[in-house]
Amino acid sequence: MKRYVRYYKVVEVVIMIGKLSVFEREKQRVIIIKEKLTSIYFESKQRYGGPIKKAELNFTGTKVFRITMVRYINKLGLRIRLTIKFRIATNSTHHYLVVPNVLDRAFLVADPAKAWVSDSTYIHTKEGFLYLTTVLDLYDRKIIGWSLSDGMNTEETAIAALKMAVTDRTPEKGLIFHSDRGIQYACKRRDD
Repeated sequence: MKRYVRYYKVVEVVIMIGKLSVFEREKQRVIIIKEKLTSIYFESKQRYGGPIKKAELNFTGTKVFRITMVRYINKLGLRIRLTIKFRIATNSTHHYLVVPNVLDRAFLVADPAKAWVSDSTYIHTKEGFLYLTTVLDLYDRKIIGWSLSDGMNTEETAIAALKMAVTDRTPEKGLIFHSDRGIQYACKRRDD
C-alpha cells in the first residue's frame, strides 16, 4: 500500500478499494432518517417528542441513537407544539359573600324565568384565550344571555350575560340565579 501512495491520492485509493460506497450508504441513510423524522413530525400534528419519534423510527426498521436523532431534529428545526394544560377559571377562594346552594341540583323547573344557571368557560384561539359566559333558563334549556370577552373582568363576562338575559326575559320575583360561586358571580358589582 505504501508504494502506491506516491502515485495515487488517498481518495483515489479509497475509490479503488470501494470504501466510498460506505460513505454513500451513510449519506442515503441520513437522508432517509431525515425524511422519516419530517414525516412523523407532520403526521403527529407537530406533537410527538423525541422518545416517541425514536420508537417510531425503530419500529419502521431504521435504527438510530437518541443523540443522533436529536441532532437531526435540531438541524431540521422540528419543534414540538406544546399543548395547553387545563386552566381552572373558577376562583372560589375569594372573600365575597357566597349565598347557599338553593337549587341543590333540582334542574327540572315547571315555569319559565324561575331558575337560571350560568357558567363561564374559556376558548383557546391563536390570539390567546377568549372567555364565554352563558345564562341558561332551566325551563326550556335555552341560552338567554351570553358574553364573549378576552378577559375575566366581571363587567365583560357575568354582568354582560346577565343584562342580556334580563332584556330577553323579564325575571319574576323569586328567581333563582345559580352559578359556580366564582368571583365574577359573588362580587359587589353583580349585586347592583
